[in-house]
Amino acid sequence: MTATPWAPDPKLDLVLEREIDVPRELVWAAWTQAEHIPHWFTPAPWTVSHCEIDLRPGGMFSTTMRSPEGQDYPNIGCYLEVVPCQRLVWTDALLPGYRPAAEPFMSAMLLLDELPGGRTRYRAVAIHRDEAGRQRHEEMGFHQGWGTALDQLVAYAKQM
Repeated sequence: MTATPWAPDPKLDLVLEREIDVPRELVWAAWTQAEHIPHWFTPAPWTVSHCEIDLRPGGMFSTTMRSPEGQDYPNIGCYLEVVPCQRLVWTDALLPGYRPAAEPFMSAMLLLDELPGGRTRYRAVAIHRDEAGRQRHEEMGFHQGWGTALDQLVAYAKQM
C-alpha cells in the first residue's frame, strides 16, 4: 500500500511559492532556530517578542507577535513532521488531514527544494479547515504578509 501524495486544495489552502537566492540549509536554520525568528518572521513594523522551538514531532513552536502599538499576540503550535532541510509541518490543533480544529487557526507546511547555484524553491502552505477560514486568512493579507516575511528572511539569511 502506498500513501496518496498530499497536494494543496485551492478551495481550502493558501500557497506562497518562490525561488530564492539563499541555500536551503540557511532557510531551514532561519525557520528552526529560535534566535533567528525575531529577525524576519513578522512584517515590519511588527516584531517577535518571544520564540520557543522544540524541533521534533510533538514539540512546541511558540511565537509572540507584537503590534506597533505594543499589543502581544501569542501563537502556540505543535510540530507534526520534521524532515531536516526539506519539510516542516505544524499546527495549533489537529483534525484529520492536518485541518485545524479551531477558528481561525491553521496547519502549515514549509517545503524546501534545493536548486542549482545555492538557490532554494520555497513553498509555504497554509491549510484551512473550510473555505471561510481560507478566505478570512487571505483577506487578512496572507500573500502580502507571508511574502514580506519571506523577503525579510532572504535578506537576513544572506547575512547569517
